[in-house]
Amino acid sequence: MDVRDQVAIHEAMEQQTISITKAGVKAVLNARTSILAAANPIGGRYDRSKSLQQNIQLSAPIMSRFDLFFVLVDECNEVTDYAIARRIVELHSRQQESVEREYSLEEIQRYIGFAKKFKPRITPESQEYIVEEYKKLRQRDANAMSKASWRITVRQLESLIRLSEAMAKMVCEDKVKVAHVKEAFKLLNKSIIRVETPDINLEEEQDVSQADEAMETEQNENLRITFEDYRKISNILILHMREYEDKHKDSDSEGALRKKDLTTWYLEQMESAIEGESDMVTQRNIIHKVIDRLVKVVSRRSLW
Repeated sequence: MDVRDQVAIHEAMEQQTISITKAGVKAVLNARTSILAAANPIGGRYDRSKSLQQNIQLSAPIMSRFDLFFVLVDECNEVTDYAIARRIVELHSRQQESVEREYSLEEIQRYIGFAKKFKPRITPESQEYIVEEYKKLRQRDANAMSKASWRITVRQLESLIRLSEAMAKMVCEDKVKVAHVKEAFKLLNKSIIRVETPDINLEEEQDVSQADEAMETEQNENLRITFEDYRKISNILILHMREYEDKHKDSDSEGALRKKDLTTWYLEQMESAIEGESDMVTQRNIIHKVIDRLVKVVSRRSLW
């Protein structure tokens, strides 16, 4: 970003004003509005080994004034590429028929105008929850294992409050409830982490007894996979399930694809890469855990 542009946007975000000088006349205009900005990484490709600030070369004071950051990395993904290509082909083949609109533009504008009239107030329960979550962010930031792209300050606390109020406005409520704060915290938490993702422990959400601690420790070493491997396995499973659903969507006799059948199919596809019976058992356990994790993620999204 050019230095002059950084100075201009810094004034608008810090002082909520824009200064204009023309023909010796200086005018200061109010700029109280939301800012939606987009940036491309240096060299046109995002470097996962660097932070977001290093990739776009934006100053820390300006970055700290944004509430949310979302990084879109264009990678070769069979599932995503299939969905995008299919959608584009449908648009070109059917044009307007392929565009399914649940609401018209006028209805959306009326909804936004109505939602803006609400001035939600934070309840005492929500206040306590906001304070606790902010303390967790600060403690994690002080930890050496922190993955945050920048330091957690009071500005992130203000962002959490603004997002919570926005969540309440979105559902047209006068009070900010704990559920609104939780959803706002999820957005903020996903925004402040690095794009690089740590290894996934597939046993971390299981409850085990103290008598099985030794066995659990041994299993954890085998059932810890990198995020890249987890995403690769997930994409293969999802693509197969989608093809299965497309193939049997008109047949009620087949039923849904079972977990055992899905596991067996994947192991058959990876048969050449499996070495020995112990490796087969480990891979089967990993597939079971990946499927369970995918089901939990879908269930959590459906509940909200």
